[in-house]
Amino acid sequence: MTTQQIILITCLYFAALLVVIYFMRATSRRVVAAFAGGAAVGLFGMGAIILGNRLGLWRVPLVWTPQFLTLFYLGFAVSVTPIYLVTWRVVRRFGWRGLAVCLAIVAIIGPPRDYFYAAKFPEWMVFAPGVAPILADGVTYAGIVLIGHAVMRLVGGPAREDRLRNKS
Repeated sequence: MTTQQIILITCLYFAALLVVIYFMRATSRRVVAAFAGGAAVGLFGMGAIILGNRLGLWRVPLVWTPQFLTLFYLGFAVSVTPIYLVTWRVVRRFGWRGLAVCLAIVAIIGPPRDYFYAAKFPEWMVFAPGVAPILADGVTYAGIVLIGHAVMRLVGGPAREDRLRNKS
């Protein structure tokens, strides 16, 4: 993945984040909390990529320069931040059961998504053969949602305590 590709993808995810903020009617407190969740998961995701590389589950080529790693981390953090605004709404409406459904959904649809991108852009990621990479990818996706949501809750408080903006 090139620096230009990371910047472009990060900008697209940031635009998506703005749309999610608008439609979720998130308060500034909740947006800051979602960014905190994204920041924490950025570290988790980088660790998962490195661990998967070391275990031979996948190969994600990383350029070990401060500039590249910083951009990659920021891109990762921005890309996951909208998820926490959505899970915030789901938990506000359905409680922990809604979060459990979200975890199951991302664990199921995450690996096919990554395999699609790996097939389309093999220079970005290559999976090892077998079931282990699929399971590891699914667990990683569930961790991304669970850790980010937990950090968002720690920073912003429980979802049920938020007041929604009036529709006037």
